[in-house]
Amino acid sequence: MRVVRLGIIAGILLLTGGIMHSQTVVSVDPETVVGPVKLMNAANNGPVDENMESYKALRIPYARTHDTPDGGSYGVHLIDITAVFPDFKANPDNPGSYDFTNSDVVLLDMQKAGTRPFYRLGQTIEHHKKKYGIYPPKNYKKWARICEHIIRHYNEGWADGYHMGIEYWEIWNEPDLDQPDGRWKTDPRTWAGTMEEFDKLYVITAKHLKKCFPSLKIGGPAMANPRKYGPDFLDYVKAADAPLDFFSWHMYHRRPVRMSEDARFVRELLDEKGFNDVESILNEWNYVRSWEETDFYSKRVRAGVKGAAFVAGVMIECQNAPVDMLMYYDLRPHTSYNGAFAPYTYDIWPSYWPLYYWAELLDYGTQVLSVCENEDIYTCAASSGDGKGVRLLVTRYYKDDAPVPPREVSISLPDGWQVTSVMITDSEGLDRSIPPGNALTLESNAIALLEIGKH
Repeated sequence: MRVVRLGIIAGILLLTGGIMHSQTVVSVDPETVVGPVKLMNAANNGPVDENMESYKALRIPYARTHDTPDGGSYGVHLIDITAVFPDFKANPDNPGSYDFTNSDVVLLDMQKAGTRPFYRLGQTIEHHKKKYGIYPPKNYKKWARICEHIIRHYNEGWADGYHMGIEYWEIWNEPDLDQPDGRWKTDPRTWAGTMEEFDKLYVITAKHLKKCFPSLKIGGPAMANPRKYGPDFLDYVKAADAPLDFFSWHMYHRRPVRMSEDARFVRELLDEKGFNDVESILNEWNYVRSWEETDFYSKRVRAGVKGAAFVAGVMIECQNAPVDMLMYYDLRPHTSYNGAFAPYTYDIWPSYWPLYYWAELLDYGTQVLSVCENEDIYTCAASSGDGKGVRLLVTRYYKDDAPVPPREVSISLPDGWQVTSVMITDSEGLDRSIPPGNALTLESNAIALLEIGKH
């Protein structure tokens, strides 16, 4: 098989027969290997009893435990350090100082669904007038020891615990969110301290945890603005010789390409600072038109087909960008960021299907070349590895609201290959089957998964 670099994919077009320039053509070459299909379908938060089976069917590889108590879907007293260790004056070596009960249920349910927990050590965002858990700990070394015992509970059986083998342990969430305008002083949401105070907490905690658990992945800090605050954080970590196995960061936008642009920035920044082997993980992302909107537009988009097409577009963009994992925010019930499950009823919503379709690509495992020159159409193809089958994900995402006509898309394949089935999600229905063929009609926002076989 031929192998190509990701950086030259956009410049390649396979001429496999009679392509007219006026057509929108998706060309697929099952013999040109790009690389492995990556974990673009991880998420924040896991299932509850009411959606266990449909969540399990998604085959979410990792679920991050952030904002888990928010909304009460899983309970309130769980995951956050202040909930698991409610009295900071207590003895961190005493099992009786901890309350693991509700957290245990959440993590066990994740495992029941076949999903690996990605544990955020820190606090849920606090939007209300009075803040409780987001202040810098009074004793950083003690805070690190509390984290140590949480890990021992879930990985070593401490305090009537488990042997879950949780690999990823993330220190805090968005410590930089309220830094630019000094909001951390007056109305903080995630970290009521300076970045210098957080950097110190990270270094103390990461060093302690790595000493205790050298084989685990210790990282963070789930940065809201890696372009602004990433360089100083990395410099501090480097100067302190502290461990950083993964660098996590966030991005919300309405253009999928913005996610891949930031992925390239983060990778270049990590390499420039000497963190060449550190994983880059985008572990919060979703559609947001503007943080200042008052008309709930983004909330409506995330619940509909346009939001689903955006999700598919981001996954494909980042598959071809230097980022190691995506974690969709959010599969927590009863939040407007959940475009996969309806609140209260748990009906399947449109964004369920791009996550499901990506799992289908992962089942095949090897990305092969697919190309489309149209900027609002995104494609990713995966080979079964035996030379007999390919799955092709095609999405059309249109960021504006002006009506546009459906687009005819032809699938260009080498001789001997043909489309054998097509599942499509658009305004006419979710995951509906249409007659297979080498042509598709895509609305302004639509997702299709095609099975391609060799005959």
